[in-house]
Amino acid sequence: MGARVGVPAPAGLPPSLPGPMYFQNMLEGLLIHKPEEPIQYMINHLKQNNDDAPRICILGPPASGKTTVAMWLCKHLDAIRISQETLLFKEILMLTKEAKAYKERKQKIPNALWANLIQERLSNVDCIKQGWILEGFPENQEQAWMLQSSGIIPTHVVVLYAPDTVLIERNSGKRLDPFTEEVYHTTFDWPSDPLVQQRLVKPEDISEQETSKKLLEYHRNFPGVFQTYQKFLKSINADQPCMDVLSQVLTYVQTRHRSAAPFTPRILFCGPPGSGKSLQAALIAQKYGVVNICCGQLLKEAVADKTKLGELVKPYFDNGCPVPDNLVVKILAERLNTLDCVTNGWVLCDFPRDVEQGEQLQRARIIPNRVFFFNLPYESIMERLSQWRIDPATGERYHTTFRPAPALEIQARLKQNPKHKEENIEMRLETYYRNAKELEEFYEDAFYVNADQDPRAVFEFIESCIIKPLPRKS
Repeated sequence: MGARVGVPAPAGLPPSLPGPMYFQNMLEGLLIHKPEEPIQYMINHLKQNNDDAPRICILGPPASGKTTVAMWLCKHLDAIRISQETLLFKEILMLTKEAKAYKERKQKIPNALWANLIQERLSNVDCIKQGWILEGFPENQEQAWMLQSSGIIPTHVVVLYAPDTVLIERNSGKRLDPFTEEVYHTTFDWPSDPLVQQRLVKPEDISEQETSKKLLEYHRNFPGVFQTYQKFLKSINADQPCMDVLSQVLTYVQTRHRSAAPFTPRILFCGPPGSGKSLQAALIAQKYGVVNICCGQLLKEAVADKTKLGELVKPYFDNGCPVPDNLVVKILAERLNTLDCVTNGWVLCDFPRDVEQGEQLQRARIIPNRVFFFNLPYESIMERLSQWRIDPATGERYHTTFRPAPALEIQARLKQNPKHKEENIEMRLETYYRNAKELEEFYEDAFYVNADQDPRAVFEFIESCIIKPLPRKS
């Protein structure tokens, strides 16, 4: 590949031009944030981000060749290698001393500490510009969840595998440089410097018993990691010539993942109560595998799980008060940034309900690429909501018109939820319509759904807008 000739980059910018996805994201940022100084905004973006930089995890059991593969990839891709050794012995990070203290006491370093160390290291400018190869991390599902909740999501995960008998035999050939903490191998990676050769020692933990113990732990933890990263994970047989392994790894990490969908759906359903948003969200989620996010349910789960944000929400729940918008947005952002939402897409209903909430979502970088407003006449809303009844004995819900109770005995004991009384429905509708116009103007490219028809017809219309957008309302 020939050298690229062109205008030199301005001072302080990366020497090579990033790819098309990089500029697409920068353009999106310009359109969303509308900075007063667009040129400076683009320069800052170039300094802080690189969406085309490699973000790769190399995983596998002990002695599967993770270090060899990671170091070779770093040289080939000019990326930064991050491993236990580099984090503990080659970096000066805020948490390095704390992690080393665990190591010196021969105690297991907590998952949260590893995740924070990795997050701190990957936020450095060299990792942002050049990309990173994370060797041996995450070790378990908890670490994987902690990394993804910090926004650390690899584009490729390589898992090396080989029979345990091969790995035990390989591990016995490892040698350690006590000065640099570098690991070498008597067969595969012997140092050329005679001085280094002389000071190499046999690590304490490479006996057959210790290796078997580590392999057992690896096999116990790996299914959880596989479940987390299965959509962009590639297993490669490490029990073959080294160059064959490296060739297969390189071929994989240079591929771009393709989605079956034309885009990653980020869908927002807005509409008055009773317009069928929840039903359509469930249907879309079921058919396309996107994550169905109900704002109210998300808040309840945060309280039930006793998360930090949930503890802040609980007093409002207990007192029957509305939860402040900033708390709702934080909980939403935390959920929508998890791996399943990022990779599969999501459908959200019940939020935002006014333009201020919409602006808060935008500031939190929660930006839908399909917005639907459900329209339903007042009479239809009343008919749908006011006739709902609940059986206090079973919790089953019935509708006097569309789903009547099967027996007179059940009908006699049905109760009406206070929120389905006509006066309360009217209050909720008044609140919705008071804010609807501004919200529609805020999401000016939205689609409008006639919700006063069979749910299947509504679903077909929504589906057509997602797969092949129709002309928008003028």
